[in-house]
Amino acid sequence: MNKQTGSSPVKRIAFAVVAVALLITIIVLQMNTSAEIDPETYQPAVYSSLFALLPPVIAIVLALITKEVYSSLFIGILTGAFLYANGSPELLMNSMLFNESGGMIYKLADSWNVGILVFLVILGIMVALMNKVGGSAAFGQWASEHIKSRVGTQVATIVLGILIFVDDYFNCLTVGSVMRPVTDRRNISRAKLAYLIDATAAPICIIAPVSSWAAAVTSSVPDGSGINGFAMFLHTIPFNLYALTTILMMFLLAGMKFDYGPMKIHEENAMKGDLFTTEARPYGDDMDTAAVTGNGKVIDLVIPVLVLIFFSIFGMVYTGGFFKGETFIDAFANADASMGLVIGGFISIIITFFFYMIRGVISFKEFAECIPEGFKAMVAPILILTMAWTLSGMTGLLGADVYVHDVVANSAGAVQIFLPAIIFMVAAFLAFSTGTSWGTFGILIPIVCSVFSTPESYPMLVISIAACLSGAVCGDHCSPISDTTIMASAGAHSDHVNHVSTQLPYAVTAAVISGIGYLIAGALGYNFGTNAALIAPVAALALMVITMIMAKKIAAK
Repeated sequence: MNKQTGSSPVKRIAFAVVAVALLITIIVLQMNTSAEIDPETYQPAVYSSLFALLPPVIAIVLALITKEVYSSLFIGILTGAFLYANGSPELLMNSMLFNESGGMIYKLADSWNVGILVFLVILGIMVALMNKVGGSAAFGQWASEHIKSRVGTQVATIVLGILIFVDDYFNCLTVGSVMRPVTDRRNISRAKLAYLIDATAAPICIIAPVSSWAAAVTSSVPDGSGINGFAMFLHTIPFNLYALTTILMMFLLAGMKFDYGPMKIHEENAMKGDLFTTEARPYGDDMDTAAVTGNGKVIDLVIPVLVLIFFSIFGMVYTGGFFKGETFIDAFANADASMGLVIGGFISIIITFFFYMIRGVISFKEFAECIPEGFKAMVAPILILTMAWTLSGMTGLLGADVYVHDVVANSAGAVQIFLPAIIFMVAAFLAFSTGTSWGTFGILIPIVCSVFSTPESYPMLVISIAACLSGAVCGDHCSPISDTTIMASAGAHSDHVNHVSTQLPYAVTAAVISGIGYLIAGALGYNFGTNAALIAPVAALALMVITMIMAKKIAAK
């Protein structure tokens, strides 16, 4: 009998904790409730306070303990709206649904968000098409004949994730679509596949100069600072400890053939034939191990994927002005990733349709049937994303960003040597709580630029910006409400909470090593400037030693 995870008594405790937190909140609100509301000057009683972080914390804790994502996110949203409304039922409903800055309806009306949802549906349709013609099964069978081991399959997944460095959303869904048939045949759990996808999404994009993430970082540098944002981004790459240790950790886990924490249970069950471990099946029992049927061939998967990669890059540089005279790098820096991915996706579907029609492997009726099928496959991530965006909007309405900004800005001057480590921890917590790396960049990078504004302090500026990027990716990687984490679950067809709970021990291991590394890097950077780059090899060595010790202890049990 397979091992299971989770327990009912813990759920009751979790809901009791939430009830107590809400009771405290009600008391605070009743002490500060206003009789009249002026829309122009209105602020909630808990604005820019520690209470502003309560909604995401409640949602995250509930999701991890109860294993129920939708109800947890909804309770988080409801808590945020309640806090914002100061206890007013009418304002609570309006803020939760119709507030222009955080309401669910306005989040769904945002062009960027809608673009991401449309791209999700496009990817779902593409996957449905590749499955319909037998391309996914053919590639899975071909890969199973050429990739002979579980180690080789995991390494192939990691390498593919590294190669698709343009955008994290695109990375998650493409790697999942391509490698899921292969990992299924090698009895690799869906949770492990989701981890490999997630760990090659944001951690790769944040050290790739040509990516939507590089553009986000560059645009976060204040215009009047006199700092070349792109050059600074390049200088941060050797100091991005979390990204580098996470990438190394994937190879170590695969090569040394060991896992720990909840992932160990999932992998042991997968080797017995159960890829899911828990009863949760958001995508059904879709184990892709069937033999190839019909006329499907490997090219029926490879060609559409290559077309999708090419035209997604084309769409991004197009929106950035590449065809209006901008350089390729500048076009990426100015790109609208959401619009570019939708453009690339639509072109790819059209080309894929004609390719399959010429090949004679699909009829127009079958093509039309794949459209609603692809949409249905993406309902789960669309729901989670929508609620995650709304929860993030509620957190913004409560002034969580202002609170974090003030905390960091007020303490920065007195603790410059420790600032990289402090920024790493603050960025990780903020990204974990809000589910957004890019929002974390926008809050913390201007603060760091103002603290280290002189030429002499440039080494500390680079180290601190790297700590900000590293912490943001770390928090994003751990957070159940992060869009990248949600996309990784969707790409792997894994239960979302299973993915989060199995990934956390690995992410925390890399985070602890990175945090200690930034403590050392801050001291080195303050006293010895750019020689602090030596900290990256030291962090890598520390990770290898810790991993080997853990592997021996697990093997000895």
